[in-house]
Amino acid sequence: MNGFSTEEDSRDGPMSQTCCLVDDGERCQRPAGNASFSKRIQKSISQKKLKLEIDRSVRHLYICDFHKNFIQSVRNKRKRKGSDDEGGDSPEHDAETPEVDLFQLQVNTLRRYKRHYKLQTRPGLNKAQLAETISRHFRTITVNEKDTLTYFIYMVKTNKSKLDQKTENASG
Repeated sequence: MNGFSTEEDSRDGPMSQTCCLVDDGERCQRPAGNASFSKRIQKSISQKKLKLEIDRSVRHLYICDFHKNFIQSVRNKRKRKGSDDEGGDSPEHDAETPEVDLFQLQVNTLRRYKRHYKLQTRPGLNKAQLAETISRHFRTITVNEKDTLTYFIYMVKTNKSKLDQKTENASG
């Protein structure tokens, strides 16, 4: 589902509509962004006991950027498993971990990611389901920040890229 309940609603796009959420009993009047209210968001809201609910009288599922960021920040405050850093279990560390919105990527890009990492999924996933599956995988990838930053700075200073190294190795 693309956030709309009818084809007529989809012609105007999300920007001509207001957020579909009711915040502490009061309907949000901010303009809707392109983020859709999903079961995952609903689960986050109920787990964190937030006073947010969907206005059942609206004919779309788009939420404003304010509520999108608010829900993401609340979701990011949970403790992550398997962190290698000393501060990995502290709430301050988790709040600094950015949430990557893979839904903004094109479907072909998501499929390439899935193929590259050989992720097993059922056939026929829509964009939202594919982005959700890839997000779960993406969060499990561990990165050695010190090595990555060192390598990045080296590449910037030498004005090279990883692709340059592959072509040099192939020709040399």
